[in-house]
Amino acid sequence: MSQTLNAPNGAKPLTVSFSSGDGYVVGQLYLPEGYDYTKRYPAVAIGGSFNSVKEQMGGIYGAEMARRGIMALAIDYRNYGQSSGIMRQYEDADSKADDLLAALAYLKKRTDVSGTGLLGICSSAGSVLYAASKDPSVGAVATVAGSFFEPSITSMIYGADDGVAKKKEAGRKARERFEKTGELEFIPAYHYTDQAAANVGPMDYYMDPSRGGVPEWRNAMAVMSWANVLDFNSVEKASSVKSPTLIVHSDGSAFPDQARKVYDQLAGPKDLYWATGNHFDFYDQAPQVTDAADHVAEHFMATLK
Repeated sequence: MSQTLNAPNGAKPLTVSFSSGDGYVVGQLYLPEGYDYTKRYPAVAIGGSFNSVKEQMGGIYGAEMARRGIMALAIDYRNYGQSSGIMRQYEDADSKADDLLAALAYLKKRTDVSGTGLLGICSSAGSVLYAASKDPSVGAVATVAGSFFEPSITSMIYGADDGVAKKKEAGRKARERFEKTGELEFIPAYHYTDQAAANVGPMDYYMDPSRGGVPEWRNAMAVMSWANVLDFNSVEKASSVKSPTLIVHSDGSAFPDQARKVYDQLAGPKDLYWATGNHFDFYDQAPQVTDAADHVAEHFMATLK
């Protein structure tokens, strides 16, 4: 029987902030069990799903990493949650990559940290590939239930009746409006049936307050994000990633063939763990999360020394 996990799930994270780009990022730092400030620990920065905040799956995996002896920093990307940014709910792959690298820079400055790496869940699996392709000094990478999008996939999802072109035009007009007036236009990030939403379909995780529908999360996407969302291409970044990388995926997770495609193109040491479970199970359900966390922690322990 599955068990829903909730962040911080017994751990008491520290709230930290650090600069990134033209603003700042806020994160929750999970210290390893039995923490001793005189010792040094492997440390990872964690990003969650599209539109997520640190109190969702990022915090759950932060607590799981800490329980396994790894320091973990779950972050709110800029324009989300407690982090800075006037373009709220704005999706930008390059900005997210910069925030992840800023999180690593923060961790590297700590005297209690040895090596540093990145963990991405769902769409942040692509974000950590963007970051590692920018900075070859990233010590290690892991992804869980990655949504490895590229234009051919987004065209398949949104392309009916010139959907991609229409959404990009809506995004262009929304950006023009923002630049002229400072006003942001939003659509639901997730909805069961509303075709105007960014993601349409069974969304029980986000709609359930006991799971992903936490008070800190906002179910909205800035319309001017569309071009960035539709042009997102994590697959093309894979061939530039030389950091040791673990991909945890399943047949029930998003686009399993994309995970295999990314794995094949990775340039450095790599491992693929094929688990069992549906996509949202890997966000907060004990069998899937604990299994994934075991393998991810083992990967980081072996590579971040």
